[in-house]
Amino acid sequence: MNLNEQMTRLAQQAKAASRALAQMTTAEKNACLLAMAAALEQNAAAIQNANALDMAAGAKQGLSAAMLDRLKLDDQRIAGMAKGLREVAALPDPVGRILDERLRPNGLTLRKISTPIGVVVIIYESRPNVTADAASLCFKSGNATILRGGKEALNSNLIIAQTLIEAGKNAHRLFPEHAIQVVPTPDREAIPLLLSLTQYVDLCMPRGGESLIRAVAECSKVPVIKHYKGVCHVFVDADADLKMAADIVMNAKVQRPGVCNAMETLLVDSAVAAAFLPPMAQKLAEKKVELRCDPVSLGLIQSGIRNSIAPIHAATEQDWFTEYNDYILNIRVVDGVKAAIDHIHHYGSAHSDSIVTKNEGRAKQFLAEVDSAAVYWNASTRFTDGGEFGMGAEIGISTDKIGARGPMGLDELTSYKWLGLGSGQVRG
Repeated sequence: MNLNEQMTRLAQQAKAASRALAQMTTAEKNACLLAMAAALEQNAAAIQNANALDMAAGAKQGLSAAMLDRLKLDDQRIAGMAKGLREVAALPDPVGRILDERLRPNGLTLRKISTPIGVVVIIYESRPNVTADAASLCFKSGNATILRGGKEALNSNLIIAQTLIEAGKNAHRLFPEHAIQVVPTPDREAIPLLLSLTQYVDLCMPRGGESLIRAVAECSKVPVIKHYKGVCHVFVDADADLKMAADIVMNAKVQRPGVCNAMETLLVDSAVAAAFLPPMAQKLAEKKVELRCDPVSLGLIQSGIRNSIAPIHAATEQDWFTEYNDYILNIRVVDGVKAAIDHIHHYGSAHSDSIVTKNEGRAKQFLAEVDSAAVYWNASTRFTDGGEFGMGAEIGISTDKIGARGPMGLDELTSYKWLGLGSGQVRG
């Protein structure tokens, strides 16, 4: 069987599974999800053994500390995957909801109901927990999923997917065998072939770096929901509580720098820059965060910081556009909220941006004018996440304006159809 035949078979199996899955009741789907969660916990040791192989290979290949952190599966993250599955099971079924209903003058009733999308291809890098997140959300929303993880997480992804599939089979005799599938080859040509099969595949969702997402969007013949990168900002306003601002900045940058909702640029109002930046830079330096600064912030930091253990130097124009996914932070001093908004619109990626201020008027201006998928007032950008939004495990984040936007959960994995209920009506 050649690669084209292999991908076609995979897609055909997924389409058949999606039709069977759409017939499962909410109770049946939930029982499978709970069994999957328990199986992840029971297989934790085997999952960590497989993950250790990936971690060792990643270290040998020279993956950064932030990327290795994304790849790692410890007890806490495996428990988090299981918790995510249980949360998805507890959420309302998004399929079969009546979205609209209207009675026409001729007696025809029209009803708009939510339906599964069908077959969803998920392409992702590094984080193997995406395997469980994506599979559970697609399963609960009645969609078959085809998973293509990065080669750096191959061992982890395979064992997680197999654990889910076996648990589903054991939980329900009608569990569709191909509801969850993993692309079995690392061949790069598999993806264009798979995403050309518009008669079987309904949607693609790439998760990863900008180069991956652009490559997928350019080759795909099926719709792609995406965000290219997460160049997220925190703006410390002149009326900010500076202690709160420092806490938010540290959380947004260093809690998990390798994720798309981590802050990449810190904007500080000129009115508080001298008081805020030197102690803030000291805290960041203690976490070994490299600082790339505009001339004003560079002067303030270099004259006010003690013995930095991390590099501090001038930012280039390209730096302001860059998603680092690492312990690197841009800093710029701006004159007021309008200048901060203008910077975000020019350099940002419409992902997640935050203002820290006690001034309600400026906060409302920021919230109204910043055109990003998630905009915050006095909160970290790290909250742009399906779990934090109460959606259960997250399928991805979209910065598109058509269709889903922001964190994507169950509701965003459904489409709809119209039902016409008549009594013999014909159109004149």
